[in-house]
Amino acid sequence: MFDNDENMLNNTEKKGIFKRFLLWLKMVSKSLRIRIGLVIIIIGIVIPLLTCLYLYGEIENSMIDMKMDRLLSQSNILKNNILKEGYLESRESEAINAELAQLSAMYDGRVLIIDSDFKIIKDTYVMDEGKNVISRNVILSFQGNNISIYRKNENYIEISLPIMNEKKKTIGVLYAEFSTNDIKYSMENIKKNMKMIVEFTSIVFIIFGIIISRLFVKPLKKVKESFEKINYGYVDFDKKIDSYTEMEDMFDSVNESLKRMKKIDDSRQEFVSNVSHELKTPMTSIKVLADSLAGQENVPAEIYKDFFEDITKEIDRENDIISNLLALVRTEKNNAVLNIAPTNINDMMEGILKIVRPIASQKNIELVLESFRPIEAEVDEMKLASAMTNLVENAVKYNVVDGWVRVTLNADHQYFYIKVADSGVGIPEDSIDLVFERFYRVDKDRARKSGGTGLGLAITKNIIVLHNGEIKVYSKEGEGTTFNVRIPLTYVSN
Repeated sequence: MFDNDENMLNNTEKKGIFKRFLLWLKMVSKSLRIRIGLVIIIIGIVIPLLTCLYLYGEIENSMIDMKMDRLLSQSNILKNNILKEGYLESRESEAINAELAQLSAMYDGRVLIIDSDFKIIKDTYVMDEGKNVISRNVILSFQGNNISIYRKNENYIEISLPIMNEKKKTIGVLYAEFSTNDIKYSMENIKKNMKMIVEFTSIVFIIFGIIISRLFVKPLKKVKESFEKINYGYVDFDKKIDSYTEMEDMFDSVNESLKRMKKIDDSRQEFVSNVSHELKTPMTSIKVLADSLAGQENVPAEIYKDFFEDITKEIDRENDIISNLLALVRTEKNNAVLNIAPTNINDMMEGILKIVRPIASQKNIELVLESFRPIEAEVDEMKLASAMTNLVENAVKYNVVDGWVRVTLNADHQYFYIKVADSGVGIPEDSIDLVFERFYRVDKDRARKSGGTGLGLAITKNIIVLHNGEIKVYSKEGEGTTFNVRIPLTYVSN
């Protein structure tokens, strides 16, 4: 029983070790450094190995072909001399015997001369003379075929050539077997040399792979160290890495992204600060007015009335700020919900001008709508009308007495355009790029007197962007302002 428990414990430990090994292997396989090193090492081993194997085969085939060509050439010369000397009839010739012995010795082979009766009349080994020989290749040669075969497993080349007279009749066969041991020994030496080359190349590539993998991953470590600093908050990330072009491009993109994130973070902090300030200002005024009333005795009813009117104005101002803040939040891209429906833009703008016209008449401002064509578009009419109303109201509020405001409508096959131009006070050049920022006011005192919170244009821009449109402003101080709005006729959800 105890032995079984011990075996189970050992098996559990083995499984645990195997599992840990697999986890380690999986972790290592994810390492870019390991992968690069392995790829270089594999390439460094496989390519030389395959190259050597290919060359080995080509060299062996080339050596066999060369030897076979020489043997065929020598055998054909000997065959022709046999025919000239009439060796098959006389069966004796010192010259032929010498040639046979020389060929046999030179190429380590055995040569047989066979007559038309399949009898061996000459054997350089002097073993089978006078015997009959019947083999497939000899029969094929008697039929007029030249035979040359490399017997790789037996390490010899077999040649069988027909000996023909002037009438093209086969009267005998020259049959020979030549050893290829010389080629075998040469190939073994070549094999040893190639093995040394592969081993040397493998060692070089292993070292090369380790070095290259480290060099390649080294810039990534710098990137990792830089990213770790982000955990402690945004830092000045305008750094460069002198490395690969792709790495430099990636780092530049990261720098730009982090700068943008830092800008967004700074903007949020500024927004919170502005919200706190804007909400605190009316409350401070209310407290000052209330404290003033509380510190006085026997205050006339008229003063109470004036103070309460001022308190009411500050409360209304606070309410406007809160309402605009809520509107701004609702028009942020992540929070917005659009009720898209086909809308007649001409009717919408005529309705807006009808609402604003009484305010314009107080300053004797000419309010004109120019429409070049009927426009039907897919928009959220309520939100877009709110944005356009803000633009027209601003054109009236920040205008001069006896001025003008012109609203122009136009469209093409893809977009519709709304232009709101006025003859007002204009915007300073250094403020044009900031007018869409939250709580930004060109003239804070005048904006507060007119009831502005500094959120109207930010809300307007958000609404237009929600419709996949864009808004641009052109202005010159003292000469008026023009807002150009472009929105697609067909709404496409992003």
